[in-house]
Order: sequence, then C-alpha cells, then structure tokens
Amino acid sequence: GKSHYQMKDMKVESIIRCGLDRWSCEIGSMWCSLAQYQSRSGWFERARDVYEEAMSKVTTARDFGQVFDAYAHFEETVIEGKMSATSDGEVDEEDEIDVELWMARFENLMERRPLLLNSVLLRQNPHNVHEWHKRVSLFEGKPKEIINTYAEAVRTVDPKQAAGKLHTLWVAFAKFYESNKQLDEARSIFKMAVQVAFRNVEDLAAVWCEYAEMEIRAEQYDKARQVMREATAMPKERAAYHDSSAPVQNRVFRSLKLWSMHCDLEESLGTFQTTKAVYNRILELGIASPQIVLNFALFLEESNYFEDAFTVYERGVGMFKWPNVYDIWNTYLTKFLERYEGRKLERARDLFEQCVEGCPDKFAKNIYLLFAKMEEEHGMARHAMAVYERATSAVLPNEQFEMFNIYIQRAAAIFGVTHTRQIYEKAIEVLPDDATRDMCVRFAQLERKLGEIDRARAVFMHASQLADPRLHPDFWKHWQEFEVAHGNEDTYRELLRIKRSVQAQYNTAVNYMSAQMLAASGQTAQAPESSGGGGGDTMKAVEAKAMAVAEQAKAEVAAKSKLLFVRSSDKEMADEVAREDNPDEIVLGEDDDEEDEQNAAQKPALVELAQQPVPSEVFGKLAPKEDDET
Repeated sequence: GKSHYQMKDMKVESIIRCGLDRWSCEIGSMWCSLAQYQSRSGWFERARDVYEEAMSKVTTARDFGQVFDAYAHFEETVIEGKMSATSDGEVDEEDEIDVELWMARFENLMERRPLLLNSVLLRQNPHNVHEWHKRVSLFEGKPKEIINTYAEAVRTVDPKQAAGKLHTLWVAFAKFYESNKQLDEARSIFKMAVQVAFRNVEDLAAVWCEYAEMEIRAEQYDKARQVMREATAMPKERAAYHDSSAPVQNRVFRSLKLWSMHCDLEESLGTFQTTKAVYNRILELGIASPQIVLNFALFLEESNYFEDAFTVYERGVGMFKWPNVYDIWNTYLTKFLERYEGRKLERARDLFEQCVEGCPDKFAKNIYLLFAKMEEEHGMARHAMAVYERATSAVLPNEQFEMFNIYIQRAAAIFGVTHTRQIYEKAIEVLPDDATRDMCVRFAQLERKLGEIDRARAVFMHASQLADPRLHPDFWKHWQEFEVAHGNEDTYRELLRIKRSVQAQYNTAVNYMSAQMLAASGQTAQAPESSGGGGGDTMKAVEAKAMAVAEQAKAEVAAKSKLLFVRSSDKEMADEVAREDNPDEIVLGEDDDEEDEQNAAQKPALVELAQQPVPSEVFGKLAPKEDDET
C-alpha cells in the first residue's frame, strides 16, 4: 500500500520532460513513454495531445517514425476498444458519433503523414530549398496555403546558408501569381527578389531573365526591354565579377547571360542602332565570348555593313587566343574571300600570314588549305606551292601524309607530274617509316609511268630497308610485279637477295633484342635468389633460355658470314665445299635445272668434218703464190 501511494504521488510527466532536455538521443522513446503513461491512466485526450506535441517538436526522421507508429497504434487500439464495446450492448447515437470521430481522426493522421515528415525535415534544416518546394507540392489545390508556404520560405531561408538555389523559390512564387493571372503581384515578387543578397551572381541574373520572360509571355515587349535595361545598368559602385566581398547587385552588370538575352531582345524587338549599341557595350566590358563576336558580325553582315563586320572580327581576334580564336579566324577569312575574292589580295595575304603565325598544328590544316586555295584561284601558282610546302611541316604528324598527297596532286595538276619528284623526295625524308613505304611505292609507280625504270628500281631499293617481308608483304609484291614487267633475271636475283638480306637483318635485330631482354630479366631476378629467397629454378630456366637464344643468334650471324677457301689442287676439298650448303645461294627452282637438261639432250651431236684442199682455179688471180720449193 505504501509503494502504491508513493507511485501515485510521483510526478511522472515532469520527470520525463526533464529527461527530454537532457538525453537528446532518446527523445522519441521518451515521448512515447509519456504518451503511454497518459493512455494507461485513462487520459486518452491528453495522450493524443502528447503525440501531437511530440510530432511538432522532434527533429529527426527516426524519432518521428517512432512517435508516428506509436500514435497510429494508439488510435487503432482505441478504435478497436470502442467498436468492441458497441458491439456487445446497445448502441446509442453518442457512441456512434464517438466512433466516427475517432475514425476521422485516424484517417486525418494518415493523410498528414507526408506533411508532418516534411515539417520534421524543415525543422532539422530550415534552409533546405528542396524541402520547401516539396512542401508547396503537398498543398496542391490550396492557393492560400501555397502562398503562405512561399512567403514563409522566402522569409526563412538565409541566402548565405541556403541548401539549393534560393532564386528558384522566388521565381516559383512569382510564376504562381502569373498562372493565376495576377501579373501585378508577380511583378512585385520579382522586384523584391532582385534586391535579395544572393550567394552567386548567376542566381540574380536568372531572376532578371525570368522577369523579362514573364513580360514577354504577357506580350509586354516594351516592359521586357525596360527590365533588361535595368538589369544591365551600371551600378553606382562597380565591382569585379568574382569579387565575393561585394554584393551581387554591384556585379550583375558583368553577367554574360543577361547581356546575351538583352541582345536577343534588341535584335527581335529593337532597332539596328540599339542592337549595335548593346553589342558594342559587351565588347567594351570585355565579357564577350567567341559566339557573341560571331553573332555581332553576322548581324552587321545581314544589314550590309560588311566593313563594320570585318572590324568586329578584328576586335575578336585581338580579344582571344588559340584555340578559342579558331572559329573567329575561320569565319573571318571565309567571309573576306567571299566578299572580295581577288580584289584585295594583299590584304587577304596579310590576314592569312597573321593567322598562321601563332596557329597550333591542330588547326593549321584547314587554314593552310584555304590559303592555298586563294592563291590558286586569285594569286600565283608558285605562291600556292609555297603555301602547300609550308603546310607539310605545320600540320600534325598524323596529317602530314595526307597533306603531302594534296600537295603532289595540286602540283601535278598545275605544273605536271615531273614537278612532283622533289615533293616525293622531301616526303620520303620527312615522313615516318609506314608512310614512307607508301610514298615510295607511289613514287616508283610515277617513275614507271614516265619510263624511268632505273629510277623506279632505285626507289624500291631505298624503301626495302624499311619493309620487313613478314610484316609488309604488299611492298615486296609491288616490287616483284615491277621486276616481272620491266626487269630481267639479274634484277630479279638482286630483288631476292635484298629481300633475304632485309629479313635476316630484322631477324638478327629481333633475336638480339629478345636475348638482351631475357638476360636483363635474369640478372634482376638473380639478386633475391642469392639472398636466400625462393624461385631459384625459375631463374635458372630464364638464364638458360636467354643463353640459348643468344647462342642461336650468334650461330646465325656466323653462318651468314662464313667464307670457305679452296685449293685448286685439292679436289676432295673442292667437292666437299661444293656439297656445302650456301645460305646466300639463290635457288631459282628445280624447273630451271630440268629445262637446262632437256635443252642439252635436244642438242644435235657434234660431227667431225674432213678438210680437203681447195683447187687453185677457184681463187683465180687471188690464189696464193706457191713457193719455188713446192
């Protein structure tokens, strides 16, 4: 009895609320314990008030989940008790109303869950822009709540601490009024938004652009142009674009986004003079991009102000460096040639020389081709050839072969194929091995067409040192076809000899390199073996393999260079040498030996002829005089 008396006098609610302030990690459990204490004491309304208070004060999703689940379980338990009580006895009207009231409360609780959870997240971080947008979407179809939510959001979120883009809240707030045909309220929202100290300049620029776009949608074009003029007006205190210490209102006049939209509006709705003034202002501020320069020049060309357009191009190439200036140069040169063709040739040459002076090899190809095309069409042919020759050394290494081909093609078309010999010779000196082989084949074909067979053969011989027969059989096929068509037995033998020599050279080089690599790997791996580490058998195997490869390479070299001297009196030694296989011997095939034997068999046998004296009458006066003795 005494303990029960003490429990009744204990202030449970005060104790639990005191614990809520001390232990923040168990807030959800303590709120649930307090509500259960009230419900077990029979105070259901007070228990509900505790749950509602808990959901309005917890700041984590975990605590909210505990409280909400306990609250829902409490409502279900009470409803089940009420319904079981009404089913046992007589049901009056007040009991039915009470049950319906509890059911309505439970349904309302379940419907409010997303909104309650959103409130918890906003209490956790009131500067979360995304959660404010989500809260507005939860009030869909309720204009008053939406307006209140937007107002509370823009009033609560601190621009410096905002998690997300704050300007989207202001823009969405204004668009809500616009969607409800309340343009004056929307304008007032935008006017307040442009005074907010946003964190970034682009956020304020986006608000100004949305403001102007709203006026355009409302077909208030003059107001839209006025908005852009206000946005790009020079402030009293100017600051650099990236100066974070200055407010964004003093830096937004340098925003390229604002000026680009201003240009578009003036081109569409303004006059030529106003549009030109906007573009010039952009160039003066030094915030123009290459695309702005191109748009300005194109605008002037469409209005037939060609020299002004070329002046804009000149200003553009002076503002930017490579590679950003490539598009400006390319457009400038193309437009200049289209406009004047060959009438201002010296000026065009100066422009090209100025362009290629600092042009990187990545962009040189198109510029030089355009330069050479101008010289061919409007200038001198020898100047065009000089441009092509400069281009072969100015382009990327992987574009040199293509540039040499273009150079050769144009030189042949202008001066004839004989003029291309010097170009081929330079290409063979400059190009890498793979391209040199192809160029040599083309050079040899040219000499073949010109009837210079010896020169073509010399070209093949020069390129043969770069063609491994195992990797480049096409080259040797071209040479064999050439010798079959224009050579003889000696030249064909020379072809086979060079082919074997080149193959032996590549074989020796590969074997020597592999032996050196294996020997090096064996020496580096010998250190851990000598220090007591494992893997001794593996190292011995590597060394043995390296030695075997090296011995084989030496044997091949010795066999190639072996010379045998034979005495003329020692017949047995001569026979032995004759039977020795000669590695450099050219084998033409057994068919040639068989043909020689057949030809020898078909020859007629030699017939001995008897010699008889010729009568002196045959010679007449020319007969030799006989001696007196005869």
